Amino acid sequence: MKILMLSWEYPPRIIGGISRVVHDLSKRLTKDGHDVTVVTYRDGNVPYYEDDKGVKVYRIDNYMINPNNFIDWVMQMNFNMISKVNELIKQGEKFDVIHAHDWLVAYAAKTLKNSYNTPLVATIHATEAGRNKGIYDETQRYINDTEWLLTYESSEVIVNSNFMKSDIQRLFGLPFEKINVVPNGINLNSYNGIERDYDFRRQYALDNEKIILFVGRMVNEKGIQHLISAMPKILEYYHDVKLIIAGDGGMLPELKSQVEALGLGNKVYFTGWLNAKQVPKMYKCADIAVFPSTYEPFGVVALEAMLAGVPIVTSDIGGFNEIVGHGLDGMKSYTGNSNSIADSVITLLYDSQLYDKIVRNAKAKVKDEYSWAKLAQDTYFVYQKAICENMAEYQARQLVQEKAKKTKKGNALDGDYTKLLPFKKVTSYA
Repeated sequence: MKILMLSWEYPPRIIGGISRVVHDLSKRLTKDGHDVTVVTYRDGNVPYYEDDKGVKVYRIDNYMINPNNFIDWVMQMNFNMISKVNELIKQGEKFDVIHAHDWLVAYAAKTLKNSYNTPLVATIHATEAGRNKGIYDETQRYINDTEWLLTYESSEVIVNSNFMKSDIQRLFGLPFEKINVVPNGINLNSYNGIERDYDFRRQYALDNEKIILFVGRMVNEKGIQHLISAMPKILEYYHDVKLIIAGDGGMLPELKSQVEALGLGNKVYFTGWLNAKQVPKMYKCADIAVFPSTYEPFGVVALEAMLAGVPIVTSDIGGFNEIVGHGLDGMKSYTGNSNSIADSVITLLYDSQLYDKIVRNAKAKVKDEYSWAKLAQDTYFVYQKAICENMAEYQARQLVQEKAKKTKKGNALDGDYTKLLPFKKVTSYA
């Protein structure tokens, strides 16, 4: 199968979780014998074209003129994505399916789908309403409406958790059978050959200190503020602990101020952004990983920690709630509750038998349920569904057109083609 991936991020450009998902999924599909082309935004001095171990990666610039705002920037990027794909098709490329990742590529996906009658599959990684606990301004409303448009135009929609399936069904009124749950996966070889590096660890903590690790973006929905608020209680019960916060983002100054206000300057360390080689080394140095999100559609960081052999504490929300079995392969805390976070961390610090059990069970769970070998097959099945539906719809349209010509009514019966489909097609949503 020839697959076109549209994504605004692909390594080495990593803004959030989409980059790694598109990268790992594309690599696995290529390994399975499919032909995968990724069109993405070019950031920095990376090449415009790259053969990434079989994945054909084309990167586009944005316009030379400066956009008025982020929405205009996204629209300009979409125009250039369309231009690049048109160029590839003129050179002889043909795609069986388009896979669009999030609203940022919605207009390119819609245009290419309609121009070339190519089935469209969309993955919704997160929603604007979910991130912000609602829609409060016109920019958020625009993004929300664009998310709806992408799901409406797609033959099939993929989400990474049952939480997300319920969320977008509620938000966009999608038919239940159109939404496919395919969890994010992880490269099971990510930590091969990587052991605890004590020289690296000593940059952040003393040998006698246990490291509590957070990895992620410095944004409100990641709940880092609640983890910092949990530190005084953790330190009261276990003094030799250091909190390492790895990542960057707009909330960083606020979080640093919170640390100073609590008098935790010598017990909390902000690493800033870590590169792809440093992140696995950091996981191997950690003793406990904490992910206290207040909104989390999936949470691939949990899989990374689990595979690295680091027991996790997560909030009981979204994808985390589906990944983690409390006391079995991880620990949960009440969302937004720093006291609950502290209790789970303290339990792991003192209960060595529970600690070891969680490490064993977590590794086994990731290998059994979250390998890309399995999840790429599930994604391929969704592609097949989309292709079949697109073909049936096209044939139904053709039959109606022919009937219209015979009855000399032109295209008057165009809207009736849905009656000929072998499945129920919803043409408008609430």
